[in-house]
Amino acid sequence: MDFETLRASAKQEIEHIKNLAELEAWRVKYVGRKAELTLFLRSLAHMPLGERRAFGPKANALRKEFEQLHQKKLSSIGNQSQENYALDMTQPGTKYDIGHLHPVTQVKNELNDAFKFLGFEIYEGPEISSEGYDFDNMNFPDDHPARESMDTYWIKPESVGKSAGAKKGFEKLCLRPHLTGVSVRYMQTHKPPFRFVYPGRVFRNEATDAGHECAFYQYEALIVDKDISLAGGKILVSTILERVFGAQVTTRMRPGFFPFVEPGFEIDMQCLNCSGAGCSICGDGWVEMMPGGLPHPNVLAVGGIDPKQWQGFYINIGLDRITMMKYGIDDIRLLHSGDMRFLRQF
Repeated sequence: MDFETLRASAKQEIEHIKNLAELEAWRVKYVGRKAELTLFLRSLAHMPLGERRAFGPKANALRKEFEQLHQKKLSSIGNQSQENYALDMTQPGTKYDIGHLHPVTQVKNELNDAFKFLGFEIYEGPEISSEGYDFDNMNFPDDHPARESMDTYWIKPESVGKSAGAKKGFEKLCLRPHLTGVSVRYMQTHKPPFRFVYPGRVFRNEATDAGHECAFYQYEALIVDKDISLAGGKILVSTILERVFGAQVTTRMRPGFFPFVEPGFEIDMQCLNCSGAGCSICGDGWVEMMPGGLPHPNVLAVGGIDPKQWQGFYINIGLDRITMMKYGIDDIRLLHSGDMRFLRQF
């Protein structure tokens, strides 16, 4: 290999280079992976010892020289670019779009802060659950209508055959229709007393309208201790709502049946969109915000907790609905539309 000829050619070409694109082409040609000098250096391993000692130092020295030429030219081109750049102080600045949190996320974070202030832990569970966790553990009867496909999104098994449709319990998977099954997952891995919240998205096979969606967000809280009362639970609900809305909110409690609580109740708040007069969101001036009650003894038992020693208090907040009340939104579908004209208002 003629090192002198290669050196002369490289120096002559680099002197006429005026921009970075040409310099990169020069680098690839003389020190790139497929460059003549690079291939020669690789071939040294197969040469006799005498030739390696004769040509190796020369080839390495030439490669180092090329790299120095490249670096020097690179600095020269960079300096020229800076000298040619002139800052126009009268030119308007560039406006950058700054992202922000979705209104549902904002309210969720406010609830997290409020509950953490009261000593609650934040917990998350999987969106893909099972009949065992969301129905069997929750004390739902075998013939409960919520188990039907008209209410719950069941996941088709991968296996095909007669046994595929016979799966039950923890083998029968679904998109979680509520968050309450997450509470058992927590109870099975923690020892009481404890208090925690678990926000997340749930899925229902139902028609959408101004007040309902097939995929929406809930926010649940559970306390397990040895001395829990409904009066204390009511104070907790009032405290949380006052923290979210910045003022006292008119609420009412009425009896309600849910398989996983005993006794159970419904908590409604006066509609802030119409001040109780009635609108497309509430209908009669009241908005159903959350069910609640004391966890059923069967639910505590499957969570590994002795219902004779421990009791609890549970609430489920409709996160989308409380967001609508806070910001005066009259259609839940706007929250999930992805319409930037709507989202930029928050």
